Amino acid sequence: MTQTLPTPRGALTPNRPLADLTWLRVGGPADWLFQPADEQDLADFLAALDPASPVFAMGVGSNLIVRDGGIRGVVIRLGRGFNTIEIAGETVTAGAAALDAHVARRAAEAGLDLTFLRTIPGSIGGAVRMNAGCYGSYVADHLVSVRAVARDGGLLDIPAADLALAYRHSELPPGCVLTRATFRANRGEPADMAAKMQDQLARRDASQPTRDRSAGSTFRNPAGYSSTGRADDSHDLKAWSLIDAAGLRGHRLGGAQMSEKHPNFLLNAGGATAAELEALGELVRDRVRESSGHDLAWEVIRVGEP
Repeated sequence: MTQTLPTPRGALTPNRPLADLTWLRVGGPADWLFQPADEQDLADFLAALDPASPVFAMGVGSNLIVRDGGIRGVVIRLGRGFNTIEIAGETVTAGAAALDAHVARRAAEAGLDLTFLRTIPGSIGGAVRMNAGCYGSYVADHLVSVRAVARDGGLLDIPAADLALAYRHSELPPGCVLTRATFRANRGEPADMAAKMQDQLARRDASQPTRDRSAGSTFRNPAGYSSTGRADDSHDLKAWSLIDAAGLRGHRLGGAQMSEKHPNFLLNAGGATAAELEALGELVRDRVRESSGHDLAWEVIRVGEP
């Protein structure tokens, strides 16, 4: 990027490698990485930035493949100024950079049940964008509203009802950057919720490759979810079972591998490139389509240039 960028108060780094910022540890550089000091810094920067400049908001990289050629434009990554957690009555307001697990724990300590967030990797911004959920609860069940900075620098307060939350889906204004979210939670006993979260962690560790380099579930379950994103018990078809039936549990391509423990987890088993990870994912999609007729959709976000 050759244009002159605005001068923010936060950190603006040219040609910043992104591999170390993603859980899969792959990917090329961003033209620019911007880490705003606070919401006003972000708003001022976006207002002054050429409207033609591409912008990509990046969380903690837990659900992301950055391609080997990197990302053109400005990658925005929120940090310390965006990770506060505030509790008032039955509502929890968390900065977009707050980790899901931290929000779950802090809410539980205050007697509020957002325990479903405890085992979801990543931050609140990503959880809202993907309508994240597990154990029968989803962001859509608790979200009240979000705050965001629009691409032109304007500040937006958006009710949850306007986000069209669905299974692993939300509709946000193009180019906007989430800065915080407010949730409503039911009350419960802190000790009971602590025990519940410990049980969830044990179940997760027993069934998922939590010690390996992955980006969480690679593909969405192919059916069985209502428009609100809640599971429909009349359908129980899972992506992992289709991958397993196609004979791809543990399958490798270069340094990329489908997990032996949970075949819907794509792993960097050692020295993988983004191209190998994406190619293995596409091979899985082709084989599942051939063997079952189901077309798996990526849940992992893939961005950047080859």
